[in-house]
Amino acid sequence: MPGKLGRTAQQREALLRNQASELLWYGKITTTAAKAKELQSYVEKIITKAISVFDDNIEFDVKTTDKKGKETTVKGVKDSPKKLAVRRRLMGKLYDLQEVKPFGEKKKDFKTRTADVRHPLMEKLFNEIAPKYAQRKEELGQGGGYTRIYLLGTRRGDGAEEAIIELV
Repeated sequence: MPGKLGRTAQQREALLRNQASELLWYGKITTTAAKAKELQSYVEKIITKAISVFDDNIEFDVKTTDKKGKETTVKGVKDSPKKLAVRRRLMGKLYDLQEVKPFGEKKKDFKTRTADVRHPLMEKLFNEIAPKYAQRKEELGQGGGYTRIYLLGTRRGDGAEEAIIELV
């Protein structure tokens, strides 16, 4: 029996995952008003979790020895266990979008730029979106309100209420 949005639970979850991934990647999507309202709650919870741990990293030293026997120490950074757990949980709530090569960029430059990025959407969420909203939270003293919905009117084909949902 269909539930909310006239879909089964699996279909609704897939729809929300897809739209949330697109919203976080592009910053703005057009959909129906009912889907936008459902999506708003879904995305804001994802962003809140990302904000809570985005700067929770562990620094460590790596000692390497070259051919001549000279030791060098290099600083490395990795996710803390808490951040890793949140990252994996969010990967289950989003689809992993792959970055597309821009028109003017050479293939070699694109490959070198994206060589070490395995999950571009997660990197964007933790390195761009979460710090931006954490700074906003510090300045305004408020959490939440990361998305905005604009109603556009009815759609011509079926009369559904259309809306634009965007990241603030």
